[in-house]
Amino acid sequence: MSERINVLKTYKNYVGGQFVRSESGHTYPSVTKNGKKLTQVCRSTRKDIRDAVTAARSAQPGWASKTAFNRGQIMYRLAEMLESQRAHFIGELTLSGMSRRQATKETDASVDRFVYYAGWTDKYSQVFGSVNPVASPYFNFSNPEPVGVTAVFCHEKSPLLGTVTAVACTIAGGNSTIVIPSENFPLPALSLGEVIHASDVPAGVVNILSGYHEEVTDPLASHMDVNGLLSFKSHSEVQKRLAEHASENIKRNHHKDWEDGYEDSLESPYLMMEFMEIKTTWHPVGY
Repeated sequence: MSERINVLKTYKNYVGGQFVRSESGHTYPSVTKNGKKLTQVCRSTRKDIRDAVTAARSAQPGWASKTAFNRGQIMYRLAEMLESQRAHFIGELTLSGMSRRQATKETDASVDRFVYYAGWTDKYSQVFGSVNPVASPYFNFSNPEPVGVTAVFCHEKSPLLGTVTAVACTIAGGNSTIVIPSENFPLPALSLGEVIHASDVPAGVVNILSGYHEEVTDPLASHMDVNGLLSFKSHSEVQKRLAEHASENIKRNHHKDWEDGYEDSLESPYLMMEFMEIKTTWHPVGY
């Protein structure tokens, strides 16, 4: 009797509202804590990066033009749908080596983080904007606006909460984003793509590409149509290359420490404002 062969599922990237394979067709295995092969995931290339940036750029103006209330409601719905898949995500996180208690805590924290940033969508403008006194017959307003397309490198330690934090803090203010999930265990992030796909988030606002961080860092950070970089990864070589590319094409580059994912700095409107810029408008006073 022949030996049974297990065919591993291949998780696809999520780009422009569609699930697609890598342009190269290459994959690499995602393994459990004990080294057992669990699934295959896409090994993204420069072409995949270009496609994701194009999708994010196309979607960003429409997302930013939605009312703050509408963006908040969409993110609340996203939190509800994530919670409806709670058991699935707990199961995936336990495969990464977490205890069931840790996995439950991370999943619940991820739901709460979407809710937290959803609540800020219609408040940050009042908190960080202003009406400025000027010595002339003009109104002078300063308001935060999204920088555009952001790219985020998620942390290895918290494959779900790290992804949710990166997505929530960038899209809440009207940015679109390209997510590079945990390299060793990207399954929760790729499964999050399925939740996003079934929600009301417009296609292209969130794009998720699995792959080796060393291979995607340069094409993503050097892309001229990416306006901001966020990383939770402590690898010094990756950080160095992100900083070099950001300095060459003048884009925002922020690196956040990640102890356990529950720091106050990761649940803060100031993290949103890292990817906002202040626009000042003058308007003549009518008589």
